[in-house]
Amino acid sequence: MKINYWFITMGIVWTIIFAGMSFYWAMGGMLGVKSLGGTIYEMSLNPDHSFITIVWLTGFIKLLGVILLLMLLIHWKKTIISETLYYVTKVVGILLFLYGLLNFITISLSVFGILDFNLDSYATFWRLIFWEPFWMIGGVFYFLAVKKY
Repeated sequence: MKINYWFITMGIVWTIIFAGMSFYWAMGGMLGVKSLGGTIYEMSLNPDHSFITIVWLTGFIKLLGVILLLMLLIHWKKTIISETLYYVTKVVGILLFLYGLLNFITISLSVFGILDFNLDSYATFWRLIFWEPFWMIGGVFYFLAVKKY
């Protein structure tokens, strides 16, 4: 397995920013929440304890990506570990990218009236311009962090 330090670094930075947003929102910050739209925005206006707990948990779950990327920097003696890390990193990259892409497609379809979502125009704009591409960029960072010899 060959690692790409630049994409690992960018993936770590992306992941920390991504997790940091969750921690900020879990502490009550509201900057950027309206851009998410829908139920998440509505729940954030008057959050109950379980919602805040879930937001904290998502932040910690996101940080697992940093651990995954840092594990790529270790020279493992057992090739099974390196191979597993390779495939897990590739799959995570693909899933992050597909999540953003599929959301981008479905939100775009709602713009054209083909699908109906509970997103106002503000959230729709930010989801298409920032959030969904942000997911896809993260997927690219993870996917390109490793390659076969």
